[in-house]
Amino acid sequence: MIREYKTIREVASPLMMVKQVEGVTYDELAEIELPNGETRRCKVLEVDGDTAVVQLFESAAGINLKESKVRFLGHTLQLAVSEDMLGRVFDGMGKPIDGGPDILAEAHLDINGLPMNPAARDYPNEFIQTGVSTIDGLNTLVRGQKLPIFSGSGLPHAALAAQIARQARVLDDSSNFAVVFAAIGITFEESEYFVQEFRRTGAIDRTVLFTNLANDPAVERIATPRMALTAAEYLAFEKDMHVLVFLTDITNYAEALREISAAKKEVPGRRGYPGYLYTDLATMYERAGRRIGKKGSITMIPILTMPEDDKTHPIPDLTGYITEGQIILSRELYRKGIVPPVDVLPSLSRLKDKGVGPGKTREDHAGTMNQLFAAYAKGKEAKELMTILGEAALTDIDKLYAKFAEEFEKQYVSQGNETNRSIEETLDLGWELLSILPKAELKRIKTEHIEKYLPKK
Repeated sequence: MIREYKTIREVASPLMMVKQVEGVTYDELAEIELPNGETRRCKVLEVDGDTAVVQLFESAAGINLKESKVRFLGHTLQLAVSEDMLGRVFDGMGKPIDGGPDILAEAHLDINGLPMNPAARDYPNEFIQTGVSTIDGLNTLVRGQKLPIFSGSGLPHAALAAQIARQARVLDDSSNFAVVFAAIGITFEESEYFVQEFRRTGAIDRTVLFTNLANDPAVERIATPRMALTAAEYLAFEKDMHVLVFLTDITNYAEALREISAAKKEVPGRRGYPGYLYTDLATMYERAGRRIGKKGSITMIPILTMPEDDKTHPIPDLTGYITEGQIILSRELYRKGIVPPVDVLPSLSRLKDKGVGPGKTREDHAGTMNQLFAAYAKGKEAKELMTILGEAALTDIDKLYAKFAEEFEKQYVSQGNETNRSIEETLDLGWELLSILPKAELKRIKTEHIEKYLPKK
């Protein structure tokens, strides 16, 4: 039921106060009609008695308190969904911006979605191949997982995200696979990069792209990831597709949340972010997963730039609590020319053990993964020792470990943004590097696997 009011009492962009309202609910969508007939959208943020505080999606310029009318539409923000979304580019509010026609909707879905009942969740345990060795080999991504990328300002997370989105696939080729990509608060240049990159490689055909630019209103930034997740839920749970969702950059999302919280005069929490930042992020992240009885799944890769490269900043800190691991990009590796600069040792996929092994990747995967981690850690220690005390202070075995660490970074970690390695290629490369070390040092791998896979010198 649409209700119309001419009782606007105050406008303090981006908020507006409407008096003498009836039956208005939280998060309800509304329209303001200006005296010249122009309409702007807004949503209800707060209802107190007969007073509603609404938040504008566009500028407040030109709103005449006496003459402007507010219409409450009786429903929350919705997204028109259908399979035709694949291959299309939308703005942050779900409107097509690629010059194509509007979507012929099969349904209009509330963008806030429905929380997944924990009892209805299926455990993530199937391997997704990204073509990136440091992820596939050492921090395996599993279907239904939430695995964020922690980056820093100026590091090539956009190129890594585009690479994974292009290359990712499930090994059982009969499955439908799709990518939903939400770019939140990015520059026009970055937005164009993603669109052109997907078009260049043909990946756009299986991708739904939402782009919210840095000059779009902050409130739109709050809606964009939810639009993307609504599209993902529709494709996964109605159309039985395996959907990989990218949300970049979560830091821009949290900044918008802080801006809106300050406009509402809420009591700030840590570093000025609202106290409900954790809950708010959880409402997005927890929409990923697998449902019992449904063939489709949603796997999520949120990307965030850590302010001042600080892992203890509230955004990476809270994201780490809610998600299942993290891929950390290293400034030091990037300076050395290693691309993608994934810092292997602090990176972690908490579900990696569930997605590897016979029938999923290969029987030797778990052992080689643990051995590569251990050898690289030892090699880095040896290199640090060499820097302080000189090469003469190292034993022969330490020198081999130092050489291993050097080659590991050059060959395994650094693969560029165009190389797409299969899981077999990644595992074989791991064995090639382990052959630098004496066989007696390979204590974490079963003897039969060493006999079968270690290259004979």
